[in-house]
Order: sequence, then structure tokens, then C-alpha cells
Amino acid sequence: MQLKAGVPLPPDITMQLKTVAPPEPDGAEQPKPDGAEQPKPDATMQLRVFRPEASGRRGSRKKAAPPSAVTRATAYLTPYARRLAPYAQKVAPYARKLKPVYPRPGRTGWRRWMPSWRQWVGGVLASLGLSGAFLVVAYAATDIPENLNSYATQQDNVYFWSDGTPMARTGWVQRQAMPLKDIPEDVRWAVLAAENESFYSDPGISVKGISRALWSTIGKGNTQGGSTITQQYVKNVYLSQNQTVSRKFTEAMIALKLDNRMSKDEILEGYLNTSWFGRGTYGIQRAAQAYYGKDVGRLDVSQAAFLASLLKGAGLYDPTLNPANRHRAVERWTWILDRMVKIGKLSKAERAKYRTFPEPLKQNPLYDTGEQSDYLVELAAQYAKKAGHISDKQFDLGGYQIYTTFDRKRETALTDAVTKARKQAAKDHPGMAKTAHYGAASVTTDGRILAVYGGPDHRTQGYNESNSASVPAGSAFLPFVYAAGLEHGVHKTRGGPATPVTPESVYNGDDGVPVTTPEGPYWDRSGKKVAAHNDGNRSYGHITLRRALAQSVNTPFMQLGMDTGLTTVRETAEAAGLLSSSMGPQVPTLSLGNSTPSAIRMASGYATFAADGTHTEPYSVRRVTRNGSTVAMETPTPQRAIASTVARQVTEALTESFHTAHPNAASATAQVAGKAGTTQDDTAAWYVGTATSVSTAVVVYHMDLTKSLEPLPLKGLAGTPADGVPYGIWSTAMSPLG
Repeated sequence: MQLKAGVPLPPDITMQLKTVAPPEPDGAEQPKPDGAEQPKPDATMQLRVFRPEASGRRGSRKKAAPPSAVTRATAYLTPYARRLAPYAQKVAPYARKLKPVYPRPGRTGWRRWMPSWRQWVGGVLASLGLSGAFLVVAYAATDIPENLNSYATQQDNVYFWSDGTPMARTGWVQRQAMPLKDIPEDVRWAVLAAENESFYSDPGISVKGISRALWSTIGKGNTQGGSTITQQYVKNVYLSQNQTVSRKFTEAMIALKLDNRMSKDEILEGYLNTSWFGRGTYGIQRAAQAYYGKDVGRLDVSQAAFLASLLKGAGLYDPTLNPANRHRAVERWTWILDRMVKIGKLSKAERAKYRTFPEPLKQNPLYDTGEQSDYLVELAAQYAKKAGHISDKQFDLGGYQIYTTFDRKRETALTDAVTKARKQAAKDHPGMAKTAHYGAASVTTDGRILAVYGGPDHRTQGYNESNSASVPAGSAFLPFVYAAGLEHGVHKTRGGPATPVTPESVYNGDDGVPVTTPEGPYWDRSGKKVAAHNDGNRSYGHITLRRALAQSVNTPFMQLGMDTGLTTVRETAEAAGLLSSSMGPQVPTLSLGNSTPSAIRMASGYATFAADGTHTEPYSVRRVTRNGSTVAMETPTPQRAIASTVARQVTEALTESFHTAHPNAASATAQVAGKAGTTQDDTAAWYVGTATSVSTAVVVYHMDLTKSLEPLPLKGLAGTPADGVPYGIWSTAMSPLG
């Protein structure tokens, strides 16, 4: 029988009604209506109160809370309790006999107060039963944590030189995870022989080891090991390193569950990648690099046995720390190799090969960053994240191997050249030397950045001089104007057709020549005619464009820029490699270098001329992997910037410029081209040039950053244009010139 209530009630509420039969006369039986059965006495009927149908939209419901640990444990034990109930009833009478009665009747003296043997047996059995029940409940109530320790997942990022050798590492920890397949079997079994030879057969815990550890902790007040590899892995990635009884118990429970959930190989891989090996390293890969300067895949079994000994305590077994450590390391190394023979993982013949202790490197070759390497790391990290679409958060978690384009020899030569120039400046100009700045970069014709000089020390000067757009390019910008004129021609009339320009086209090279437009002189905003000036106010008369570039005559190029079109000049410079953000105001002085490109971009622009007019965006990273897996990157591709004939004509003029200024610096047939750059207000001095397929740009300027960002006059700090400091740095960095 169903009753419906008008007021909404919780669903599926059950009400019980009992029907009570009326008393019957003795010997009488109540008649039953036809076709109906009367309910039996004390029969129970259930009436359900149905919840009204929900309207068109669902009512808001709170998400049911997850069952508590007690609820889960109860659900887990209930089926077993039901099965044991009949046996418990049979045992109950005997258990009652075990109830102690004191003093015991029939005994005298101290025996009156001692339990009987039955009581002793019952107590022991009860203790075992309660302990078993407690362990079952604890196992059911223990969850594997979802979040790993931060140190368990964080890795370092390692940067490599172009030759593949380590350059620097960044991150809080030295760790690189390696797939188990990339870890040789000999290395794995060296660790297992040292730590847990029964790993593949045990349930994840060692009862003997746990008992020994608990006895040591409780009975003697200190702590002791006794953990399986599974337990050690749990401690590494889920728990703290605190040595307490509660932590050990939790460790064992999680280890049991983890052993049922993960394969043995997965646990071993995790353990090998998270264990501490000393020298600031976590994981077998970084340990192999820190102690032997090689990847784990290149270790032999002898070296692996030594690394396995470090798991016992790196501070006690690193032989480079003291003689006592070395003695302990040799003993344990010997024991591990012998142990591998005993468990059948190393033959006696193979063992006989390893009689000499494999001495590790005296220091970790995974260099920390500092001085110039910080600037290199900064450039490479920025490029890797952009080209590999790696977020800052992902990159900070580490595990990346960044293979850079930086050439160790060229970087050393460039750094040494600038360091020498700094020391000389401190002698010749002690007052100005402190506020002198030097930026330099070498870039190949295919876009690879080989070397940069970013500053004296990244930790004291955080910004990178080689990548800083701080000062004008000056006359070093003239080749871009020359290329624009040769490529696009000039316009003598407004809107008229372009007239071709060649290297032999003649322009007025006198100082103070007014700049003209098709309509007449160019007037500035103050109402004055704009005139061009040469370095030192020298006049050259009528001169070909090629000769003007070779001798760095400004006035022809200021007019050429106006005839070609300042927009065209700007577009040509950007196509060759200069950034639009560094381009100066679009006024006549644009042709004289009012733009502020960085040393990297100037080197890249001149590299375009050496590459027959194709430009490749400069890049500092050639490959990125994460834990051995390749990260997809966007690779720059060559783009046509100017015609190849124009590029060669510019290079020919720059070659003449170099040989004119430095006739004895290289042979006449050497493929060397370059040009000095000065500014009219003497705030910057440049030298930019190419030799074969490498382009280098050097800039020296004077700026007191404590006062302003305005460049100050050099006043001889950079030497003379022909044989100045920028050229000295350039020629040393590019040596030999051929």
C-alpha cells in the first residue's frame, strides 16, 4: 500500500506498521471474507513515502563526502566477520573459562596470582588476533598520497656547449630522470645487491628489517635501517626523512599497497631516479655524471658498484673527502661485487677483471653558473622556452637538457679580449673605466650564436650587454643604406620611377652638404636646413658610393637614404636582421645610425651580407630534450632579405674598408670584411665584420647607470676609429683572420 505525502521528504523513507489480530474466542476461528487473506498476527507492512517528481531542473545536491577511513575499514572487515561468527559462538564457552579468577583457588603463595597456561595461551592468541586485526584495519585505512614531495619531481636543467660537453646547470636540485630501459642491467643489479637482493620476490616490506628498526628505535633510542627498496622509494617520494616509529609504520603500509599497484620495474625506476648520491645529486644519471663525468648508460659494473655504495650514506663513502671514507668505499665496493657473484648476477671471470677501485673524479663536472656562463644560460633559456613552447612553470620543474650553439673556444677568446681591454681602460682612464660598457657577439651566417660578452658578472650586472639596445649604431649602419639603394634604386621625382643605383654611382662627399628632397632642401622642425657631416668634418668631394662606404663618408649615404626612401631603408635593415623595436626615428639621421641595435643583431645583419643576402634569425639552442625525449622546436629557416648580387656588392665594399684600414691584418685574398662605426656625439664606438662564415660585432660606450640611461662621451676611452678598442677586441675574437 503506497501513501504519497504532499511535503517533499528524503527519498526512500520506510515506515513500518504492525497489524495486531483481535483476540479470538477459545476454540473459535475468525471467518475470512471470500477472496481475501487476512494478515497474519504481528505481520509487518512497509509503506514507502515517495518523493515528489523533480521539476524541469535538478535541485541542487551536495556532493556526497568520500567514506571515512573507519567506514572503509568496516566495509572491508564485515564479510570476514560474518564468516567467523559461527566459530566465535563455539569458542565462546572456552573463552569464558579463560576469565581470570584471583586469587586462584587451589594455589598457594605467589602461584595464586599467576595466570594459568590456558590464560597465557589465550592472551597470546588474543594479542596475535588483535594485532592482525589492527594491521588489516591500518592497511585498509592507509591511502597512497596523491601529491609527491616537491624534491621527488623537481629536476635540474643542464646546458651543454656546442661540442656536447656540460656548460652549466640551473635548479635547486641536480636530478635527471632516466627510463629504466636506459639504465644498464649491471647497474640495476649492483644497486639491488647492495640494498635489496630479494626485491623482485618480496612483498614490498621486510618484516625482519622493520622489527630490527623498531627495536633499535624504541629500545635504544636511535634509529636504524632495514627498509626494502620499495620502502625507501616511498620515503623518498611520499614521506619526510624523519626517523620516527609512526613514519616507519606509515612507510610500511604504503609500501605494501604500492607493491600491489605498481610493477617492480616501475618502483625500481622511481627509486633509482630519486635517491640521494651525494655531491648535490639525486638519481643515478646525475650521480654517474658527478662522479665519472659520463651518462649512466656508459657505466661499467665496477663504477656502478661504487655508486651503489653511496646509497648507504654519501658522506661516509665519497673517497675524495678523506682517507677513512676511501677505506670504507673500497670495502663496500668489494662486498657489492662479491655479492653480485653470490646471487648469480656477475660471473667469477667478470669479477676477476675488477681488482682496482674505480677512483671517481675529484669534483663534480656539472658546473654551476657564474660570470659569463650566466649570460649564456639566460639567452639559451629564453630561446628554449619560446621555440619549444615551454611555460615558465614547466621549465622550472626541470629535467631539460639544452644543447646550445655556444662555442667554448670562441667564448673564451671573446671574454679574454674584453677582459684585457677592461684592464687597460682601468690603467689609462681610471675614472671612466668603472662606467665603461662592452658588448660583443659572434653569429654565423646560418644564425647560430657562437659567443657573447654580456658583462663582467651577471650577479652584479644583471642585464646582457650583447643583447642590449642602448646606444646608436652610428656609421656602422651605412651598409644597410647602401644595400637599400642598390636593391631598390632612387627616386629623383616624387612618385616617379626608380632610377637604378650602382656601386659606381657618384654622390657629393663634402662636409655640410644640405640634404634635399624632390621638392628642395629638407627643413627640420626648428626651420633650419638639415645638413650632413662627416667624421672630423672632412670633405671628400664627389665620390662613388662604394668608395664612400669603404672610407666611411657619411654625407653621400644621408642623401642616398632620402633618395631611396627612409621607409625602404628601414625595411631593408629589418629584413637583414635588425629589430623594428630598435629602429630610430624616420628622419634623415636614420641613415647615419640613429637606431640602437644590439651587438647580436648587428652581427646578424652583417652575417646576412656574407650569406649572399639570406637572413636566418639568430638562435642559441639547437636541440632540447627532456629526460632523453626530444622536445619539438620551431627552427629558424633562411629567408631572402636582399638580392645575392647586392649582398656581394656590399661585402666587396666592406672588404675594401677592412683592407684599407688594416692592410697588414690579413692576406689580400682572405675573406674578411668589416667596418668601424662612430657617432657624431662620440657616445659609442663599434666594429662589425665578417671572416668566412662568422660575423662579430663589438660596441664600447660610456654610461653611468647610477645617474641615467643616457650615453656619455667616450673622450678617448675607445681609442681611434681605425685602431680602436672595438677593433682590437674584434680581431682577437676572430683570430686567425686567414
